[in-house]
Amino acid sequence: MNPIVFAMRRPVTTMMLVVALISSGVLAYSRMRVDIFPSLNTPRIYVFLDYVGMSPDQMEGFIVNQLELFFQYVDGVQDINTRNIQQVSLCELSFYPGTDMGQAMAQVVAMSSRAMSWMPKGTLPPMIMRMDAGSVPVGYLVFESEETSLGAMGDLAQNVVRPLVQKYVPGTVAISPFGPNMRSVVVNVDPEKLLAYNLTPQQLVDAVARGNTVAPAGNIYVKDSMPIVSNNATVDDVRRLGDIPLRLGENVYLRDVATIADDTDITYGYALVNGKKSVYLPIIKKDVGSTLTVVADVRKALPMFRDAVPKDVSVNFEFDESPTVRAAVESVATEGLIGATLTGLMILLFLKDFRSVIVVVANIPLALMGSLFGLWATGNTINIMSLGGMALAIGILVDEATVTIESTHVQMRETDNIASAALHGNLITAVPRLLALLCILSVFIPAFIMTDPLRSLFMPLTLGVGFAMVTSYFLSSTFVPIMCVALLKPMGHHDEEAGLFGRLLRAYRRAVGTFVAHRLLVATAYLGGCAAILALLGLRVGTELFPQIDSGQFVLRFRPPPGSSFDLTREMAVQSLKVIEEEAKPENVQIAMGFVGQVAPNFGIDNMVLFMRGPDDGQLRVALKERSGIRLDEFRERLRKALPERVGGWLAERLEQGGLARDEAARQAKLATFGFEPGDIVTNVMSFGSPMPIAVRVVGTDLTAVRAHAEKIAAAMRDIPTLRDVQFQQQLDYPSVEVDVDREKAGLSGARIEDVVHALVMATASTRFASLNYWIDAKTGFDYLVQIQVPPKRLDKPEDVETLPLASVNPLVNLMIRDVATVRRGVRPGEIDRDMSQRYLTLVANVEGEDMGRAARRVESAIASAGEPPRGVRVDLMGQLPAMTEMFEALGIGLGVAVFVIFVLLTAYFQSPRLALISVGAVPGVLAGIATVLYLTGTSLNIESFMGSIMCLGVSVSNSVMLVTFMDEHWKGGSPSPEAAVKGAGDRLRPILMTACAMSVGMVPMALALERGSQMQAPLGRAVIGGLVMSTFATLLVVPSIFALVMGRRTAASPSIYPDDPESRFYDPDVFVDAPHRGRAGGRERSADAEEGGRAAASRREEDAVGFLRRILDEARARRHDMVTHYTVDDLREALGFTRAAPPGPDDPAAGAEGPKSPDRNDLHGDDR
Repeated sequence: MNPIVFAMRRPVTTMMLVVALISSGVLAYSRMRVDIFPSLNTPRIYVFLDYVGMSPDQMEGFIVNQLELFFQYVDGVQDINTRNIQQVSLCELSFYPGTDMGQAMAQVVAMSSRAMSWMPKGTLPPMIMRMDAGSVPVGYLVFESEETSLGAMGDLAQNVVRPLVQKYVPGTVAISPFGPNMRSVVVNVDPEKLLAYNLTPQQLVDAVARGNTVAPAGNIYVKDSMPIVSNNATVDDVRRLGDIPLRLGENVYLRDVATIADDTDITYGYALVNGKKSVYLPIIKKDVGSTLTVVADVRKALPMFRDAVPKDVSVNFEFDESPTVRAAVESVATEGLIGATLTGLMILLFLKDFRSVIVVVANIPLALMGSLFGLWATGNTINIMSLGGMALAIGILVDEATVTIESTHVQMRETDNIASAALHGNLITAVPRLLALLCILSVFIPAFIMTDPLRSLFMPLTLGVGFAMVTSYFLSSTFVPIMCVALLKPMGHHDEEAGLFGRLLRAYRRAVGTFVAHRLLVATAYLGGCAAILALLGLRVGTELFPQIDSGQFVLRFRPPPGSSFDLTREMAVQSLKVIEEEAKPENVQIAMGFVGQVAPNFGIDNMVLFMRGPDDGQLRVALKERSGIRLDEFRERLRKALPERVGGWLAERLEQGGLARDEAARQAKLATFGFEPGDIVTNVMSFGSPMPIAVRVVGTDLTAVRAHAEKIAAAMRDIPTLRDVQFQQQLDYPSVEVDVDREKAGLSGARIEDVVHALVMATASTRFASLNYWIDAKTGFDYLVQIQVPPKRLDKPEDVETLPLASVNPLVNLMIRDVATVRRGVRPGEIDRDMSQRYLTLVANVEGEDMGRAARRVESAIASAGEPPRGVRVDLMGQLPAMTEMFEALGIGLGVAVFVIFVLLTAYFQSPRLALISVGAVPGVLAGIATVLYLTGTSLNIESFMGSIMCLGVSVSNSVMLVTFMDEHWKGGSPSPEAAVKGAGDRLRPILMTACAMSVGMVPMALALERGSQMQAPLGRAVIGGLVMSTFATLLVVPSIFALVMGRRTAASPSIYPDDPESRFYDPDVFVDAPHRGRAGGRERSADAEEGGRAAASRREEDAVGFLRRILDEARARRHDMVTHYTVDDLREALGFTRAAPPGPDDPAAGAEGPKSPDRNDLHGDDR
């Protein structure tokens, strides 16, 4: 049944369906998670391995090589990327969208176990974790205390607070704290005392292993009891380790050559909060988690966290990202509400009927409820993309209801029967509204062509618009007619020509007449003007992946000269923070938090969140106060000048005080680098793991050839004026101390290579992983490792390595490393990265003062200027550039497909390619308007503005379709094409103006970005406004001219080839197709009388129909609008030769026992008797 007729026959049923729609929308909203972005569907698995003391090249060759080999057998692997620094390897496996990640995880675990059998002895099993691109920190738990040590705070964060986070904050990724090191029992050996007692490091390791061991026991049977047999093979007090004898039968103990302390493992770096050493625990939401929910759970559990630690330890939640998310979501909702209000006022201005405004505006929230339910049913979330789609749909939702209301008003001027006016007004517009709906939905075809993660970004917006529009169409066909009958009042016969709008209409008709009279000149000027605008302004509009936002947060990555200690890096962080506070003023800096040095191997999985390449690496995360008035882009430029000058000058003095000559200190200070990285959750997610938006990866098997070509590209990129912070991501020249063992000397001295290695491990690292030894804290029940090491600061120059003792054949001779090896300074890569088993170097850069698209073209030119890469070397663009390129290619292809689909759809509807071509005549104007507004407002073409642009295309085509429909009807009614163009345009002036003005005004709040967090959606609103303004001009003035030009002097001719259709060129009244078993259609001849009777009947039907239609058209011309009639359906049936059966009388058996039925008072159908 026709939904319009169904709704008016059963209004109560329809209203109950509306109530169900509202309930479904509320239910969906309560169940949907809220976040900044949808799930990006970029599955990743991280595999972390560590091996104490190994250099990057050893980690690459002995560890990573085997992993990469076996990971190639995992199903669905798209890319294998590994980063190798000293004693740490991090392997990132990216998978194709749609991969079964449960199976993939199982295969990764199995292949890791297989690879372990090929790795060196002592390799620990890897840590394997799932963490997708959308898994980002949403805040940090910061631990501070004036009394508790860093190690103790780290132990509290790791063993007390983190388990509570896992329990009470679901949807998070387990991660270790930053800043501390693992609590350990540390045996600090004095090398000089070892020499005095003629002991070797390995002898200490063996003695501790014998004197502190894990020895389980059982039970004994004592009458009726079974007591546990315990022992003190594992010491209960760490001080008792000093009682362990080093030589059996001799009075030499561990306490004689070493000190023992309950301490932490070797320090590799510090966490800093406002320049002070501290501990912080990142709260990382999963890709499918909700930022707002996770933060709310953290704040709810915060009192519990504080209660679980000592009173002197403060626990605070800092760098909360939820305000950014909440502001972005609320801004879209607020701007949508303001837009809906302005839309209602605009409709009131045109219709001058407050009741009609209520009907139109009521349609908006109901359609959005349908959109929410559809998004929830398809597994989507509430995010800036889905909300942006719904906000964008508000203007179109107004269009659906406005067209229906306007048509109803036209009918109400001819009849006092509101139900009849609502019915006929809705029926007249049903098919054009459906066609307009399909045209608008067609422009979102690009979303289905893209691949993840871009598809995941576009799809919520597409579905948000689609569900809202489909719901709005059905509401306009069902709910709106019922509301019209309930709220509208009869208008009586009203002259449309009177009043302000009448004067506007007359002026508009004169203008259209002038344009149509000069249609060839108008069409030529229009197309030429649009082409000129696109050429002059369109090509100057910048392109980006996502609009730039000012979140008030930034991240500074700073690096002192290669090989600097983490203490020097910490001092550099403090100096950098001073410069930042001087530039911003201290009262404008809310908090500064960061990390310097390398993440401890015990917590190496933290490199998934923050990769630190060594002790010469530092990062500061700074949050400015909300009302500081500081623009981030300008502030970054100021810091780029101030930091190298002030911090560089301090660094030169500091190095000179450390013993370097002045010239060498100045040279070293110039090697320090500064760069800015994503500082907010939006930029962090949209960077897809890259530290900067532009990244150039040079890949090859020969690292020397790779570096030589990368240096050429780096030199060319540094000449690009709009690039900032151009630097290598890897450390290429890290200082080293090379120990070259002379195997012949070692053999003659009785020393083995293994002895030399053990001595070096204990002196430069620890025995933590080489020889596992344990101690249990009886208070907590936690176990800790016992490790033997030489205090790191005892070896403060390379020559100290030469004096490390070794075992010797002659007990009277002290054998040292210098007796069997030479020690010299050297240089090694501080980081070796591989992609699919090939080494690579990465150049990264920021862009300031230019859009990403132009910068990308400059970078491509720089790559080309570096010349042809050597054989086996290739160059790949990384960062945001591949995603941006893919986005515009997919959008371009998808938009072409969408235009083709619309053309086919319109051709099928109009039965004429000419009319379909006319209907897309406003598209050049849309493109020109969008280009003009984006250029004048300095807005780039990005995800948001592109979606607004394609929405404008759909709206312009839908308006043109309605206009062409009316012009075509006038033309088919016998009017010449110029006259039909003027008449049709006049008929559609009011609804087109209402739709364009309402949608444009509704987008103004979004375009102005008045709300906090609305910067991301502003390009969308600007594109919509620019496109609508120009498309409205083109639709109302140019499309009628194009219609008159294309249709020319042609007369209306039906494309029908149906032989019984009177309008068909092949019409034959002798063909009786309604009864194929008779006449020629059935293959048999009819009698002459039957044929003559058929001809006469057909002739009478045709004359009656033509006469009736002529009366309708005469009346329509007199009233200056089309298809307006107060005739009933019975009149039409009688004119076409049909008679309506009389209702059954009381004696008619068909009436039943109850007699004739009384009319249904709930039936609003205007033709229901």
